[in-house]
Amino acid sequence: MGQIGTAGEGRLQIQHGTGTAERAARFYAEVLDRLAPAMIDFVGRQEIAFVATADVAGECDNSLRAGAPGFLHVLDPTTLAYPEYRGNGVMASLDNILENPHVGITLVDFVHDLVGLHTNGSARIVEDEVLRSELPDLPRDSVPGRTPQRWVLVDVEEAYIHCRKHIPRMEPVPHHRNWGTDDAKRTRRYDRAATTALPQSTTTSPSRCF
Repeated sequence: MGQIGTAGEGRLQIQHGTGTAERAARFYAEVLDRLAPAMIDFVGRQEIAFVATADVAGECDNSLRAGAPGFLHVLDPTTLAYPEYRGNGVMASLDNILENPHVGITLVDFVHDLVGLHTNGSARIVEDEVLRSELPDLPRDSVPGRTPQRWVLVDVEEAYIHCRKHIPRMEPVPHHRNWGTDDAKRTRRYDRAATTALPQSTTTSPSRCF
């Protein structure tokens, strides 16, 4: 089921010349309003997701979510769910979702398929005990040693593949981490090391970044 795009996209396609609208039409023809079986299989193999949200004023945030394969759980072809754990307490993505339910999730396989999957939709927040009472088969330990406090459910509105042309190949290496951003002692140690590694600016303004 292809999507037609927005009015703004149409104006830009006309503005940017010959062939742009035709290429866009071919792309729209491949955009689905649900996850195809191959997409569902792809989601079940991924360990990293990038979740884009915005508040009611349009201020954007893009957050990393990670876990064992399957941590991003496909409930059905039109519904995804991912867990939220105890973290640094900021809850920026959840706050955005409360104000503005539109979300975009990008999954990229850097190791095997070298393709990406974009999913756009509308999100809502459900506490773990509530969702688990309806779906007792939800994974409990997709991040070792951590239990979900709540879940974000995403009603899929668009799903499409990102081609492999510019996706680099990476190789996973064994690792073990037993701390998170809510471990204040280890986090301070990491922050100090990261700050030391950054180049020092000559500006006197502490808020300026390069």
